[in-house]
Amino acid sequence: MDMIRRTYDNGYISVITKKDDASAAVALTVVTVPDLVLLLLRSFTDTHGPNHCSTSLAVMAELAGLVQRLEVAVSRLETMSGPGGPGGDSAGGVVSEYVEAFDEIVKGAVARYLSISQKIGGDVQKHAEMVMQVFSSQRQLLVTASSSQKPSDAVITTLLQPMSKVLHQVQAFRETNRTSPLFNHLSAVSESVPALGWVAMAPKPCPYVKEMQDAATFYTNRVLKEYKDKDMTHVDWVKAYIAIWTELQNYIKKYHTTGLTWSKSGPVASATAAAPAPAGGCCPPPPPPGPPPPPMDLSGPSDGGSADSGPSRNALFASLNKGADITKGLKHVSDNEKTHKNPGLRGQGAIVRTGPKPAASSSPKPAASPAPAKTLPPVLELEGKKWKVENQEGAQNLVINDTELKQVVYAFKCNKSTLQVKGKINSITVDNCKKMGLVFDDVVGVVEIINCKDVKIQVMGKVPIISINKTDGCHIYLSKDSLNCEIVSAKSSEMNILIVKEDGDYTEFAVPEQFKTVWDGTKLVTTASEITG
Repeated sequence: MDMIRRTYDNGYISVITKKDDASAAVALTVVTVPDLVLLLLRSFTDTHGPNHCSTSLAVMAELAGLVQRLEVAVSRLETMSGPGGPGGDSAGGVVSEYVEAFDEIVKGAVARYLSISQKIGGDVQKHAEMVMQVFSSQRQLLVTASSSQKPSDAVITTLLQPMSKVLHQVQAFRETNRTSPLFNHLSAVSESVPALGWVAMAPKPCPYVKEMQDAATFYTNRVLKEYKDKDMTHVDWVKAYIAIWTELQNYIKKYHTTGLTWSKSGPVASATAAAPAPAGGCCPPPPPPGPPPPPMDLSGPSDGGSADSGPSRNALFASLNKGADITKGLKHVSDNEKTHKNPGLRGQGAIVRTGPKPAASSSPKPAASPAPAKTLPPVLELEGKKWKVENQEGAQNLVINDTELKQVVYAFKCNKSTLQVKGKINSITVDNCKKMGLVFDDVVGVVEIINCKDVKIQVMGKVPIISINKTDGCHIYLSKDSLNCEIVSAKSSEMNILIVKEDGDYTEFAVPEQFKTVWDGTKLVTTASEITG
């Protein structure tokens, strides 16, 4: 009899059989294991005859083998069952419930984000494709967790390595494309994509994702402000990207409230699950290490030892077993021979036995000199609608003329330089500059100072907002027309605002850096703390 299909459900087994001499399959009713044994006996009776079935030991052995195979199949099905559902990608394509829910996020919000990124193209599309690789790596980890028990922390770290590697690539892409016209898009993704590290956050992974989503808000707001009246594709991009983290938080609340859920049955996850099969043309992984060397045999002499090494070893162990009596053979040292009681003995140059000295090279190697910093060429050019001012060193007469309202200025890594911008433009950004001076006429958007040290800004006309972030030392000179300007600061120090007086001189005011927060009974009230000294 040939077994065609077996399934297990609540302790019952449904079997479809096919007789050797019949072309059509005969479906049997749902039976229990004891009933199936009787059914198999009846089948063999029909095939071999009652006398042959009762006397043939070969038939009974075959029957016992079939029952054993059936028990093995049922045990495997029971092992696959658990709170996370069956193990991941099996031959039948069955995955656990929370892996299917994760696939819905990928097919929904993540797919929309990728589709809109492809419409925008350029660096945004490349960045989105890298993000898809992170989601793919995380899915593989979820498949492993759904079918395996939780391993040790060291193994978990190994399982996370493929995803961590791609995450670092996503963040490095932003750093290598800081001059991209879509830098705000890249920054929004780079600041929030670490949220996919929730699988290593316990017991509160959901708040961690929310924190990473909030980190992207600063840059997504800049995208919305720049494109809301020009190109709604970018607005849709922001909505699609934020929807990913919103849906991921709901997913974590439902399936992984206190951390990544591992299966309660099945084998313990191993580090080999983190390594995907190598693609064609790639080198195969190295072979596993060989077995450890056999333990040393202390019972007899070794091959390379002398013939009397055995008795010598036995004599050594016998002397060690003497206990306190082992010191009886030592020579007594009188007080007149002790150097700490006779300082005169210290200068007699007694022979002192020392251990072997470490091997030293014949000539000391000189200390490696640090690699010289790579100097990039200075840049002052108009690229599309962006004026790029980069890598300027000691340039005191940088001037940008013939500006238009739609143009922006981006100054990056300028040191001990002065830049003057004439006319009315959209916005100005000063990033990672030191001892930089900026003079401009009118800006209709925002002037941003980011990651700078000791910069001076002078406004000749009007500007609505000046933003200062992660900057130490910033002096802002406001004209009479720009006194209504808003100063927004965060994580910065030594900020001073200079207001012009009637005689043309300036009065300096410090921006508060210390604050006091109190509870008034209904809410928190924060006020600037007065500096006394």
